[in-house]
Amino acid sequence: MKLWIAQGFGVGRIPVAPGTFGSVVGVLWFRLLLMTANLWLFAAGTIAAIGLSVWLCGAAEKRLGQTDPGSVVLDEIAAMPVCYWGWVAILIWKTGAMPVTAHFFSTGTWPLTLGVFAAFRFFDVAKPWPVYQSQSLHGGWGVTIDDVLAAVYVNLVVLLLYAAKTLL
Repeated sequence: MKLWIAQGFGVGRIPVAPGTFGSVVGVLWFRLLLMTANLWLFAAGTIAAIGLSVWLCGAAEKRLGQTDPGSVVLDEIAAMPVCYWGWVAILIWKTGAMPVTAHFFSTGTWPLTLGVFAAFRFFDVAKPWPVYQSQSLHGGWGVTIDDVLAAVYVNLVVLLLYAAKTLL
């Protein structure tokens, strides 16, 4: 059961691009968290998923006898909501309320949502400093934290683009 969850409920067993498919499930997780319409539940769900990822991805490494096995995608699922924290923060700052799913999944905004997704995949694969180095952390920490750091890079890009748009 632990391995199945760490493999993204089986999604990680897809033979081609399991990390990308895991990230798609992460977008669904992000949407589910948004549906709570509560910032505290959104944050708690994200943090809980990261903690669960550390634990279960570490267990999966032991079970499979591999370091950061490709089939283990819970780390992508858990990190995906973090990719949108900057955007969520901008919307809360502008409106004073937790954004609804339409802010991310409507006709006008889905290209931006897809852009955030693509940026995450880029940083997850490219692994700029310190993303690559974080993989040396012990067990599930190394599996999960590299994805969280890739998500931090995505937020930096989102915030820079927002600042550039605001200044122009």
